[in-house]
Amino acid sequence: MFDAEVNKLLLRKSSVAEICAGLNAYKQHLLSVAESVLEEEGSVKMGGKRNTEVEDSEDTGETPQLFEKRKEEWKKQEKWAVFGWASLVFVLKTEGYFRSLCVNITINGTAVEDCSRQDEQLSLIFTIASFMNNFLTLPNGFLFDHFGTTVARLLGISVYTAGMLLIGFSSPVNSILLFPALSFIAVGGILFLVTNIQVGNLFGKHRSTIITLYNGAFDSSSAVFLIIKFLYEYGVSLRGSFLFLTCCSVIHLFRTFVLMPRTHIPYPLPENYTYGMDCGVTRDYAVAKIEEKNIQTSQAEEEMPSEGTSLQGQNTEKMERSFKSCLLSWFFLWHLLWLSVMQLRHYLFIGTLNPMLNHFAAGDPGLVSRYTNAFAFTQLCGILCAPWNGLIMDRHKGKQREQGQSEQEADLKAAILSLSLTALQCVLFSVCAATPILPLQYLTFILQVLNRSFLYGGNAAFISVAFPSVHFGKLFGTVMALSAVVSLLQYPCFTLIKGPLGGDPLYVNIGLTILSLLAFINPLYVYLYCRRQAAQRASSNKSASS
Repeated sequence: MFDAEVNKLLLRKSSVAEICAGLNAYKQHLLSVAESVLEEEGSVKMGGKRNTEVEDSEDTGETPQLFEKRKEEWKKQEKWAVFGWASLVFVLKTEGYFRSLCVNITINGTAVEDCSRQDEQLSLIFTIASFMNNFLTLPNGFLFDHFGTTVARLLGISVYTAGMLLIGFSSPVNSILLFPALSFIAVGGILFLVTNIQVGNLFGKHRSTIITLYNGAFDSSSAVFLIIKFLYEYGVSLRGSFLFLTCCSVIHLFRTFVLMPRTHIPYPLPENYTYGMDCGVTRDYAVAKIEEKNIQTSQAEEEMPSEGTSLQGQNTEKMERSFKSCLLSWFFLWHLLWLSVMQLRHYLFIGTLNPMLNHFAAGDPGLVSRYTNAFAFTQLCGILCAPWNGLIMDRHKGKQREQGQSEQEADLKAAILSLSLTALQCVLFSVCAATPILPLQYLTFILQVLNRSFLYGGNAAFISVAFPSVHFGKLFGTVMALSAVVSLLQYPCFTLIKGPLGGDPLYVNIGLTILSLLAFINPLYVYLYCRRQAAQRASSNKSASS
C-alpha cells in the first residue's frame, strides 16, 4: 500500500518537496516495521540495528536480487558525485530519459517498477565520458603543441558547444543523444584546461599558483550540474539551462581571439612581451623573432671553446630537449609513478565508499546517507584547496638564487616540498580510510579532496617546471593517458573486495596504503638531482677560483 503511494508521487512527477516528504515517511514506516519485527523475535533491543542484508531486503519488501541492484545503484551515485553527474542524473531521470527501459515486476504481490536498465545506460554514459576525459588528453596535448592555442580552443569550443546543444535539444524520445553529448563536453573541457594552464606563464612569481588554481577550478566544475539541478527544482527547464551555457561560448570566443595568443605563451617570457590584442605587430611574430635570435646565439656558442660556455647555455639546455628525451627521462617516469599510484588510490576509495560506509555504519542507511552527502559536498571545495600547493611551489620566487643556480633548478628545488607533502597527504588519507571508525571518515573526506587538489594541480605545475614548455601539452596528455591505463587496476581490486573479502575493503586499503609509499620516490629523486647540481656548481666555482 505504502509503496503504491510513493510510486504514484513519482509517476505524476510531483515536486521535489512532495517526493522527499513521501520518501521520509516511507523510511519511518520501514523503521517502525523493522523494530516491531526485531522486538518480537527478541534478536535485538527496541530501536536496534538490522544485522544482515537479508533482513534489510525483507524489511523493504524486496527480493535479495533487487536489493543487490539497489546497492549497486547507491555505489554508482557515489562515483557520479565526483564529477557532478549525480545532480544531472536526478534531472534526467525526472524528465524521463531512458524511462522506456523500466519494467514492472511483482514482489510479494506488490507491483514495483524496476529501472535497473535505465541506471545501466546512465552509468555507461558516465563511464565513456570519464574515460575520454582522461585518455583523449594525449591527442589533445599533441594538437595544442603542434597547432597552437587558437586551433585547440576553437576545436574545444566547437565540441563543447555541440555537447551543450545536444543535451539542450534532446528529449526522452531521443535519449541516445546523451552518449555523444557528455563525451563532447568532456573533450571540450580538457582542451580548455590544457590551453588555460599556459596563462600561468604570465605570472612569473606566481606561475605555479595560477596553474594549480586552474586545475582546482576544473576540479570544482561539477558545481555547474549542481546549480542546474537547483534551478530545475525552482522551475528552470533543462533546455533553458543548457541553452544558456551554450550562449556562454561567446565568452570563450572572446578570450580566444582577444586575450589569447595564436600559438603559445612562452616561458620564460620574452622581453617587452605584452598580452592581448594589438593593432601593430602580432605577438606571435615578435616571439618568433626572439626565438630565431636565441637559435642564432646558441649556434654561435657551439663554435666557442667549451671553457667559455656561459650559464646562459645551461639555461637553454631545458629548451633544446626533444620530446623523446623528456619521455624517457627519470623525471617523467618517477612522476608517472607518483601520479598513477595516488590516482589509483583515489579511484578505489570512491568505488568502495559505499561498502566501506555500510561496513563502518553496520548497515544503518541513515548514517550511510549522511556520510555520503558529506563526501559529495567536500568534492566541491577543490578550487579552495588547489592554490595552496601553488603557493608552496612559488615561495622562492622573488628571492635571490644561489650563485650559478639556474631558474629551473630553483623551481625543482621548491617543488620537492610540494611533491613530498602531496605523497604524505595520500598516506594519511589512506590510513584514515582504512581505520574502521565512522566519525574519522569526515577527516578522510577532507584529506581526500585536499590531496586530490594537490595531486592534479601539482602534476601540471611540475610538468611545466621540469620540462620545456613546447612539450607541455604532449607530456601532460601522455602522463594523464598512461595513469588512466594504470587506474584500470581498480577493477581487479573491486573483484577481490566483492568476492573473497566479502565486501570488506580493509585489506585492500592496507595494501594501497603501503603502495602509496612509492610516491615518495619522485620527490627523493628530485632532491638527489638538485643535490648533484649543487655539488657540480660548487666544484665548478672552486676550479674557476683556483
